[in-house]
Amino acid sequence: MPDFSYILPAFKAYDIRGQVPDQLNRETAFRIGAAFVKAIEAKKVVIGHDIRLSSPELTEALTEGMVSLGAEVTQIGLCGTEEIYYACGIGDFDGGVMVTASHNPSQYNGIKMVLRGAKPLFQETGLSKIRELVAGDWNPQDDLTAERGQVKEWNLHEEFADYVLRSIDLEAIAKANFKILANCGNGGVKVVLDKLKDKLPAKMVLINEEPDGHFPNGIPNPLLPENRQSTSEGVLKYETDLGVAWDGDFDRCFFFDEKGQFIEGYYLVGLFASRFMLKDSSSTIIYDPRLYWNTREIAQQFGGKAVMSRTGHAFIKQAMRDNNAVYGGEMSAHQYFKDFFYCDSGILPLLMLLELMAKTGQKLSQLVGDRMVRYPVSGEINSQISKPVEEILQNVKNALQEKYGPSLQESRVDGLGLDYANFRLNLRASNTEPLIRLNVETKSDKELL
Repeated sequence: MPDFSYILPAFKAYDIRGQVPDQLNRETAFRIGAAFVKAIEAKKVVIGHDIRLSSPELTEALTEGMVSLGAEVTQIGLCGTEEIYYACGIGDFDGGVMVTASHNPSQYNGIKMVLRGAKPLFQETGLSKIRELVAGDWNPQDDLTAERGQVKEWNLHEEFADYVLRSIDLEAIAKANFKILANCGNGGVKVVLDKLKDKLPAKMVLINEEPDGHFPNGIPNPLLPENRQSTSEGVLKYETDLGVAWDGDFDRCFFFDEKGQFIEGYYLVGLFASRFMLKDSSSTIIYDPRLYWNTREIAQQFGGKAVMSRTGHAFIKQAMRDNNAVYGGEMSAHQYFKDFFYCDSGILPLLMLLELMAKTGQKLSQLVGDRMVRYPVSGEINSQISKPVEEILQNVKNALQEKYGPSLQESRVDGLGLDYANFRLNLRASNTEPLIRLNVETKSDKELL
């Protein structure tokens, strides 16, 4: 057997991300597909992919690995990650696979996997077993079935659009007569927007709309400040009420107010939490440990419950299930909803925000303005590192203690969290990239920030 251990670094905490073809290629993708079927004993699988140039080939190899072990594979082609969640949530599938590296550099690709009902697959629920099979001396030929599985196709974009539209008050949105600037970032979101825009009672101006794996306008990752200009300028040019931009697999959306100002995802977590607590003040919501003072305060004001979870979709989704939470939010713009199979969506937040603006009569800048003043944030600061993560965390802790004294609270839920009287920070290693990520917030003190 050839040595496939070179794939090991691509296995992350809750998905697979690696360089093409050094780690992800036809051979490793075939093994991953076969191992997925073997590990979870899958009979039926749904698979889709993003716009990266390597995605169709990897999807083909994954499919071949699955059908070789007798699984029936339904392909939905170019799609969003949330459409795989939708398919597994409503369909008769043992699991789903999305080929995407989301916002990673162009030389990367990745694989996200879920179980029946769109439940997350992570180390304890099968990912570690898949890793052992793929990187070990397992030979898929030993498990080939006499009868290969069938391959089917399913074009679900319109069905998905109808599904998400049923969750909001379209009449209220229609009365507001909104105009939206939608920056597709040359990612895949146009496949859904084409079905959505004629049914949503709002005018939508699309820019960078054609899916293009060459990324002519850069990797679609609006979390990076350098990638926000086109959306901001578009809002002003077309005089829209709102700007929205997506990442490549459109499971995250990012908002700009009517002035073209980027709104940190952190403030959206509090805003969406308030939406659900207005309907039921006893609601539980989940938040990640990077930034949370604003979210906690809003939950306390409504009398609801806010529970911290480790960062990452698999952990947030599990925490939501464990706590019967109606909503979960990460400051990185992942928004999770109980009524969407506890999964994250990049389409639902746009619809819900439009509904909020319509029913309150407020602009986005008004909805979050006072919260931005009350809890200013740094935005996520990413750094390449050469020292061990734990050494860096300890050095930072020591330096802060020397300058400001002992912290009031220390958290190790995810990386290092330190709370002081008027500022707090979180420093953690990325789950998907060789980076360390810093987030800082203060209490109404921009100068200190």
